[in-house]
Amino acid sequence: MTTAPTAARSSRTDRLLAAVERAGNKLPDPFILFLLLFGIVAVASTAMAWGNVSVTVPGSDEATRIRGLFTAEGMSWLTTTLGENYLGFPPLATVLPILLAVGVAEKSGLLAAMIRRAFGAAPRWALPYAVGLVGVAGSIMADAAFVVIPPLAALVFKAAGRHPVAGLLGGFAAAGAGYSTSMLVTSLDALFAGITTAVTGSLPNPGSPVNPVSNYFFNVASSAVLILAAGFLIDKVLEPRLVRQSVPRSQTEDPDDGAPAGGEALDPNLSALERRGLRWSLGIGIVVAGIIAAAALVPNSPWRNEDGGFLPASPLLSSIVFIVFVMFVIPGLVYGRITGTMPHARDIPRVMGQSIKEMSGFLVLAFVLGQFIALFNWSGIGNWIAVAGASGLESIGLTGYPAILAFIVLASLLNLFIISGSAMWTLMAAVFVPMFALLGYEPAFVQAAFRVGDSATQVLTPLNPYMIVLLTMLRRYEPSAGLGTVISRMLPFTVVFWVAWVAVLTVFYVFDLPLGPGNGIFIQ
Repeated sequence: MTTAPTAARSSRTDRLLAAVERAGNKLPDPFILFLLLFGIVAVASTAMAWGNVSVTVPGSDEATRIRGLFTAEGMSWLTTTLGENYLGFPPLATVLPILLAVGVAEKSGLLAAMIRRAFGAAPRWALPYAVGLVGVAGSIMADAAFVVIPPLAALVFKAAGRHPVAGLLGGFAAAGAGYSTSMLVTSLDALFAGITTAVTGSLPNPGSPVNPVSNYFFNVASSAVLILAAGFLIDKVLEPRLVRQSVPRSQTEDPDDGAPAGGEALDPNLSALERRGLRWSLGIGIVVAGIIAAAALVPNSPWRNEDGGFLPASPLLSSIVFIVFVMFVIPGLVYGRITGTMPHARDIPRVMGQSIKEMSGFLVLAFVLGQFIALFNWSGIGNWIAVAGASGLESIGLTGYPAILAFIVLASLLNLFIISGSAMWTLMAAVFVPMFALLGYEPAFVQAAFRVGDSATQVLTPLNPYMIVLLTMLRRYEPSAGLGTVISRMLPFTVVFWVAWVAVLTVFYVFDLPLGPGNGIFIQ
């Protein structure tokens, strides 16, 4: 039974989030919104170009001038790169192949069978924490996590008779807000370490060497806290609010997705034919995974980098989309063939076409998104914003731990404009690693602080293209959902993740705990 104080708190929270949702939904349709943002950047960049504004990126010897769209150079750039800006929009290379593959696995019934088998009899209370675990650990899949995890989490919740929208949004929040940390060592760890090491080379006292495991202890502790936080928020905040709002569990879902309408729990008991199809598809999946692993692990594998390894970059890590594609398509085809849901070769393009059709709105929106992001990067305004913010913080003259907190706040704010963590760290590390080294802080600690600000706010900004992908998915359940709907439901995750993550960093700081093997807080 809900107590009066609890009900009052829920009511206040609902009113606050509803206000955020109303304000956000007053924004224009995403296509019009990004068209307006494109115009604002076009005008601002032109004014700055006419004013001969330039920016000196830390580590560079020369200033880079801001380039304006409404100049001879800018108009030539736009007219010659319009198609390239669209086709070069980064999420397209991730979203489209994975949609084709997931479509095969979903329409064949494989995903529903796997979920029924794995979660049909699982305790309902554990599912939000399972989604939190998979989401926070999902950064090992790089950007593919934003496309794969949310819809699968929705199916898992639906299989258990829970609200599929809670799974969808919770999966995205966990994957996005916790993107910079994982219990596993990922390519992001190696990428950050490489950037930090490049900066420390010129320091008189660079502290301990930074490598891919320099933040490992901190990452493990952060991941554990964020998994629990994600599970709690999904279970106690997001899903109850959806129920209180009477958000329909299913409105426009494909009836062939293998999940029941209305949130009825799936039967965990499979038919003999379904069990046979599942055994064969999982067996083939294991064989395919083994072949991929063997091809990568053999000496002189073409999937290794020039040094014979896999980190910080290698063809294997660049093949994540391919690996996800084959691990969905091949088992899906096997299951469909055995169970009769996809008995003919002509069924393959049919179900793939259905998957693309469901995301056609995103493909249209991607056109204007691609133009906006290309202009934002080409003009140099993003670098100017980052360098100006860093210079402003540096001029404040804060010292001690308050300076670290101010640095995290700045990273969180810049994360609303510069979604790429590696690009933002490249800009910020050149300024703040040397600055904090003079204050006695290890570069690995500054890198750990950056991780906190790098992820939590990216699920709030429309400049995150995967947020638009999520909105497209959400509209399968709620056709009237807008950006305000997504932002209001992501806000609790951002606030709680940010506070919890800062708390973990504070514990490491106060007790001077090692961040990873051989890396502490203070330069000795």
